[in-house]
Amino acid sequence: MTLFDHHRRQRAREDAPLAERMRPRTFDEFVGQEHILGPDRVLRRAIAVDRLPSLILWGPPGSGKTTLARLLAGVTQAHFEPVSAVTSGVADLRRIVAEARDRLGMNGQRTILFVDEIHRFNKAQQDVILPHVEDGTITFVGATTENPSFEVISPLLSRSRVFTLKALTAEQVAVIVQRALADTERGLGKLQVSLAPEALEHLVNIANGDARIALNALETAAAATGPDPQGQRAIGLETISDALQRRSPLYDRAGESHYDTISAFIKSVRGSSPDGALYWLARMIEAGEDPLFIARRLVILAAEDIGLAEPQALAVAVAAQQAVHFLGMPEGRIPLAEATVYLATAPKSNTAYMALERALADVRQLPNEPVPLHLRNAVTGMMKDLGYGKGYRYAHDFPGHFVEQEFLPPSLKDRRYYQPSTEGAEAMIGERLRKWWGERG
Repeated sequence: MTLFDHHRRQRAREDAPLAERMRPRTFDEFVGQEHILGPDRVLRRAIAVDRLPSLILWGPPGSGKTTLARLLAGVTQAHFEPVSAVTSGVADLRRIVAEARDRLGMNGQRTILFVDEIHRFNKAQQDVILPHVEDGTITFVGATTENPSFEVISPLLSRSRVFTLKALTAEQVAVIVQRALADTERGLGKLQVSLAPEALEHLVNIANGDARIALNALETAAAATGPDPQGQRAIGLETISDALQRRSPLYDRAGESHYDTISAFIKSVRGSSPDGALYWLARMIEAGEDPLFIARRLVILAAEDIGLAEPQALAVAVAAQQAVHFLGMPEGRIPLAEATVYLATAPKSNTAYMALERALADVRQLPNEPVPLHLRNAVTGMMKDLGYGKGYRYAHDFPGHFVEQEFLPPSLKDRRYYQPSTEGAEAMIGERLRKWWGERG
């Protein structure tokens, strides 16, 4: 390396963002993830003996996936080949595999292929890796923010060990921020930056476990803060708030966050918690979730979980869907909130839904008998001669507009699918059925 090259690389490091400069250089500097990197954990022991299995690092942004991979590169005797799924393709993978095969054959050196953002590789690209993981040509290490169960092909997933990284705690983010403030070589130490306690608390709270967000905001605030006569740069709450602007929600409308959040919303409504339901609704709205998707879930909830205990619930949910469609956002959030509270506080019953499931089970598992003759409509004279409609009793001709007769095929006589609950309006339905059908109701 020439002196010019050395100075160029040194300058590149100095110009790099603070989050990049402050990446841990050793495992001792690494903060968090003790559940997988503790001294007695499997991954740490595999690293110590340099026998790394194929693995996938799954965790939220800023939790240390790429940093951990770089640390692996520094301690392994294997050749480490990093690629980004954003910028690399099949040709790059085939070249790396060919070089790995030559390296293994010529001097016995293993190759670790690190694929950052593996979820961005399509099935064909992941298929290129698979056979070479199977025959040991490469050891595969992938990093992803998305659930590998959805984003990684099953054969590759089955040959890899998944290690789940957790979002950093506020205390851990605070440690990283304090290091950046004190570090005179890679951090902000030379600028004599200080952070007010309330500013630090706000920073680590809004960072939401993402060290990168915290460090980027800190660097922006430091650059925007001029030194006082003593050369000190004191960053207060207002400055750090301005640098952060707003929290970036950990939410991907096509990923696991989408499914987890709507699941929490549904379970909160079903569990009659308006507060829980409103919180998860707010999370979805803030993240930019499709409001009509939320409205559709409310309609399903009204039919499935509230049902006849509160017959108006479905009308309210459908009205909310229509209102959202008519109004758009942000005003559409108001009818969504109204319907959410209405459904969460309504009495609950899934009896109509379960009755249908029981009927469907009989339709699928038992012989489909012909419709009984008395329930058929005699449209023609021939049909009447064949007995269609014979014996049918017209309910409106009887007191109370009811007369007992059989409406099921003979083999299912007396079968009862609908069993009303005692919740809300459904209690009256139960009384009405018992009045008509006695114990059969």
